[in-house]
Amino acid sequence: MLSRRELLPALLAAGTAPPVKITKIETVHWKSRDEAPFWPHWTWLKIHTDAGVAGIGETYPRNPGEAEVIHSHFAPALLGKDPRDIERIWNDLYHMIDFQIAGGAEIRALSAIDLALWDLLGHSLNTPVYRLIGGRANPRVRLYNTCFPHKYDFLKEPVKIMTELIEKHGVRAIKIWPFDTAARQTSRQYITQQQIDDALKPVRMLRDAFGLSIEILIEFHSNWSVTAATRIAKALEPYQPMWLEDMLMPGNWANYRQLAESTTLPLTIGERFAGKLQFEEMMESRAAKFVMFDVCWCGGLTEARKICTLADAHQLPFAPHTAGGPLLFFAATHLSTAMPNLWIQESCQRFYEHDWPLMLEDPPVPKDGHITAPDLPGFGMRIKPEVWNDPKAIRRVTEISK
Repeated sequence: MLSRRELLPALLAAGTAPPVKITKIETVHWKSRDEAPFWPHWTWLKIHTDAGVAGIGETYPRNPGEAEVIHSHFAPALLGKDPRDIERIWNDLYHMIDFQIAGGAEIRALSAIDLALWDLLGHSLNTPVYRLIGGRANPRVRLYNTCFPHKYDFLKEPVKIMTELIEKHGVRAIKIWPFDTAARQTSRQYITQQQIDDALKPVRMLRDAFGLSIEILIEFHSNWSVTAATRIAKALEPYQPMWLEDMLMPGNWANYRQLAESTTLPLTIGERFAGKLQFEEMMESRAAKFVMFDVCWCGGLTEARKICTLADAHQLPFAPHTAGGPLLFFAATHLSTAMPNLWIQESCQRFYEHDWPLMLEDPPVPKDGHITAPDLPGFGMRIKPEVWNDPKAIRRVTEISK
């Protein structure tokens, strides 16, 4: 933790540093997750400067499209700019895409650029990003586990997953999506009582084994109608999950409000949204009790900070989505560290036990159910050189003509 005396040189440097400009933009992604042992499905972006300092950003999962937007659409507007002017750059780039459509690959590409600019600023000042956005409101960030494929099937052996998480990492919250099977069976059109009962089996197993000593979170991937979602929510009430996540397609806030009023269980909404304006509409509906966003999708750290502030004004906690690449987790951890209305942050056991050790130097691992933002410059994520230079990676560079 930096003291004021240690932070002062960085602040002085920020005020007196000579102009710097962006000279090169580089992207790296893989054709598919099968191209590397660490399950890649993201695009990394590196912004280089004439001062020799660089920053790394990230987005996912439509990699060729996002890389194309970065190089053909945004790079000409970035080259030659001062990377420290983060708010001005964000605003100008957003208005470029808003003229066409403020969403999709464009906002994801902007998110990657914004993250790279914050990482670059931290490196240029030799300061962790959380110090630049408010300091340590939360010295430790509480985590839950999302059950991506790893050792056990959460539909059949959720108790084994939860036992291992508690014993090895102290994580006492688990997210599962047992109702997706029924959605596939009926093409999301309806759900029967038998299907509901089948979907409740892993929830029952967890509650029978651990009682209320753990939190259970239920993901729905926006599969259901109001009618089906209401029926499902009623069936889940005796099991007291922490939240019901993305039960409906986003956008119709009257429907979400109707669902919220039909159940005692809290809803969380938002990982698919792009930009603070969509989040403002959601919060005004009073449908959600938790605000979820993805810093690689919502507009980057610049926009995520504003979403957190909006949530705070509505007296709502936030819970960042991190089921993407590693920089997403690092950036979310810095934001979670700095913002006072954090509830909990997502993590994936598969990532920190298997994938990240293959690709990162000093990958983060939960301890006592929490994670701590690294006290390294920028976001503190260090990619192994052989991973960045992987011969199977698809690399593209746009730079100032010499």
